[in-house]
Amino acid sequence: MASRTAGSDRAPARYSSRERAVIAAAALSMFIVQMDWFALNLTLPVIARDFDTSVTDLQWLVSGYMLALGALMIAGGRLADLWGRRKVILVGLAGFAVVSVVCAAAQNPAWLITARVVQGAAAAVVFPVAVPVVASRFDQARLARAVSTVLAFSAVGTAVGPFVGGVLAEHVSWRAVFLVNVPLCAAAMALVLRFVRESRDAAAVRQVDVPGVLTVAGGLVCVMLAFDRGEAWGWASARTVLLMAAGAVLLALFVLLEARVRNPLIDLALFRNGAFDVVTLAGSLSNAVYALIAVLAALYLQQVRGLSPLEAGLVFLALSGGSGGASYWAGRLAERWRAEGPMAAGMLTSGVALLVLTWVQPLGWYTVVFAVCGVGVGLGWSLTNVATQSYVQERDRAAASGIVLTSLVLLGAVAVAVAASVLEVVSGAASTAGADGPAIEAVLRGASVPAFAGAAGLLVLLRRRVHHGPTGR
Repeated sequence: MASRTAGSDRAPARYSSRERAVIAAAALSMFIVQMDWFALNLTLPVIARDFDTSVTDLQWLVSGYMLALGALMIAGGRLADLWGRRKVILVGLAGFAVVSVVCAAAQNPAWLITARVVQGAAAAVVFPVAVPVVASRFDQARLARAVSTVLAFSAVGTAVGPFVGGVLAEHVSWRAVFLVNVPLCAAAMALVLRFVRESRDAAAVRQVDVPGVLTVAGGLVCVMLAFDRGEAWGWASARTVLLMAAGAVLLALFVLLEARVRNPLIDLALFRNGAFDVVTLAGSLSNAVYALIAVLAALYLQQVRGLSPLEAGLVFLALSGGSGGASYWAGRLAERWRAEGPMAAGMLTSGVALLVLTWVQPLGWYTVVFAVCGVGVGLGWSLTNVATQSYVQERDRAAASGIVLTSLVLLGAVAVAVAASVLEVVSGAASTAGADGPAIEAVLRGASVPAFAGAAGLLVLLRRRVHHGPTGR
């Protein structure tokens, strides 16, 4: 499916009330997953005090959720293509609500961590399906704006999550952080039931590729776990190396299996689509830059500049606000130009702003530049999903979304793990690295490199499309 021709003067038709309800259903679904993911971070000390344990023992509340989400999104997307996207997102939302209640009722850390991993699995059949639910409803002329609106609400979830978690944990209870999901899931399910029509890969045999699910999920878990724990275990330790090797073997086995089965989990032809690959990689680099900014700037603002968590959180609203606003307006840009153009501009903007961020000193100007960083990564994040959906057939949309989101999550996790080790090397001491301003600034300057690299790849792709026409599937 070719992208809409650039420069068309005809304005897309307005959305009907039913179409706005479809967008709202998908947007609320993504908002719930994102808000819950980020809300828990500020509640870990409160949960630790309640259960009389250390915060480090509860890190699996975050890591376990991320592992389940990242490992199962490809499978969740393909299941939606086979069984129906409306049906699968309803099951995911219902499961997310039920497990949220189980989390709220937890009586010990093991109970809570186990339920949290299951909650990540439920999120894995909501997150990659929300965008295809919208994509299947709109024609190409209005697709970009609809998808970008959904992703803007996802960015809002990222922004408000820490505040929701902090406020509820401090003034109500950490259990309320989970219980607030229930009415939100109910509202999203009501919208889906009332307004979303079913869509699926009608030509596919409804047979689940179980070996494919097991090998890709196992491989991704091994790789993400190795990067998540590599710094603590040691990058050259036996556990880290064995996990990396096991992940590589399982993912290679997955590719071999997919090339031979009649009804594969993933159509490997997706990866022979050069444009899809370039856009996915560029978007993953943009998301990695976002993750690095978020982690390193949090250290810098609190441990170098001495801001309180609340003051740092207020500064972070600039990053989140820039990202959310850019995600919303990205759709309108993609209606006038090919999505790769504004996406490349966003990555260039984030790269330049990141370099400026390491130089500017007054906190007011730092906040302004922080917002510009958010605009750049917001364009990269949202237009990745817009552009990749335009490169795949209707039947593969949810599976493609799962691939894209898995790539974004995986590369973001890898980037943070690698940056943490680089920061220690640059600083010269692990114990003081988090408060070493020059070292943090040096690593942030290095983080601009993937932003510029992604922009370069997109500009090459755009130039090729201008001279040779749309890239085929």
